[in-house]
Amino acid sequence: MNKLLWLLLPLLADAVDWRSWEQGKAEAHESGRNILAALVRDDCHYCHDMEQAVFNDGAMSRWVEGCFVPVKINLSKRDVPFKARVPMTPTFVILQPDGSIIKTVPGSWNREDFTALTASACTKE
Repeated sequence: MNKLLWLLLPLLADAVDWRSWEQGKAEAHESGRNILAALVRDDCHYCHDMEQAVFNDGAMSRWVEGCFVPVKINLSKRDVPFKARVPMTPTFVILQPDGSIIKTVPGSWNREDFTALTASACTKE
């Protein structure tokens, strides 16, 4: 492996490990945890900003992955695989393992606000 990759590995290890919709749905069914679906687009700078400022934080990634099965759906590459209104990107949809929507959280948030907005749907392992 080249030196740059070795330098980046510690940074990557703290990021949320996003699953595909298919992987996440199966994992949620097995674990009983709710799904946190991040609906993003390639050209959404708010999506990229939130990824860097919120989801690349070690404490936040541990909290997200402890509470939810994190799924990322890039709307530049595919349609939403469930029925949801997406007023903007990013939009976060929390779903029960059976796919029914619990809550929709549109917009970009900091760590504290995002945690507060999603905590009521947290299903700890």
